[in-house]
Amino acid sequence: MTAIPSPTQAVWHLGPLPIRAYSLLMLLAVLVGIWVTRHRWVARGGEPGAVGDIATWAVPFGLVGARLYHVATDWQQYFGPGKDPLRAFAIWEGGISVWGAVAGGAVGAWLACRRRGIALRDFADAVAPGIALGQAIARWGNWFNQELYGRPTTLPWALEIDPAHRPPGMESTATYHPAFLYESLWNLGVAGFVVWAERRFRLDRGRTFALYAAAYTAGRAWIEWLRIDPTHHILGLRLNDWTALLTFTAAVTYLTATRKAAPADRPGGGLPHGHA
Repeated sequence: MTAIPSPTQAVWHLGPLPIRAYSLLMLLAVLVGIWVTRHRWVARGGEPGAVGDIATWAVPFGLVGARLYHVATDWQQYFGPGKDPLRAFAIWEGGISVWGAVAGGAVGAWLACRRRGIALRDFADAVAPGIALGQAIARWGNWFNQELYGRPTTLPWALEIDPAHRPPGMESTATYHPAFLYESLWNLGVAGFVVWAERRFRLDRGRTFALYAAAYTAGRAWIEWLRIDPTHHILGLRLNDWTALLTFTAAVTYLTATRKAAPADRPGGGLPHGHA
């Protein structure tokens, strides 16, 4: 049977220093997001140095928010009889949430934008495709960690999971939906779609970011439906599905409420044609 193999190793040691694939991919995701955002921000006439300054606030806030959301929604992994609360700080083992990352990053970006006199909604429009590309890269960390996969399947692109990482009671089931791959490909599509729609419909005033949020959450909802990792449920739905639904509703509401707004002046006089 054809299947996508899982990596046999996720950590390499450089002397006493562990080099983790998960951490490297997170770093690459951040660097790509910053590069794309700087390109888009400068194309709008913004100061090139502003992106780096804002990133020094947004990235740490985003990492803290990502971990806090994960620990808060999966607290049973870290607290209670037989658990080690200090593992709540072990971010290198995996376990971060895009919801917390975006929320925490938004707080950091808002603080930095206030210091520089930049409208957060303008910066959010510039950063939206970069976030989607960063998410597409970071999801491969789940592949290395053999985590957050989907239901069992025998499709040709099924993901082979080692016995040690299989769910309890399913030790004899070897292949599962590669949820990480689905979300990575979806995010690549979201990035391209957002850039196209921004040019086609002249989106501004935060509407590019709102479109990203709506498109991402639409895909995240069906990917969550496939996942089988333990999580909290509310009225039969996974917690992340509720988060996706609320975010999607807020994004679509914002897009609808601002659809007739006049085009705003961007930081440097608008987005030139041919720039992404």
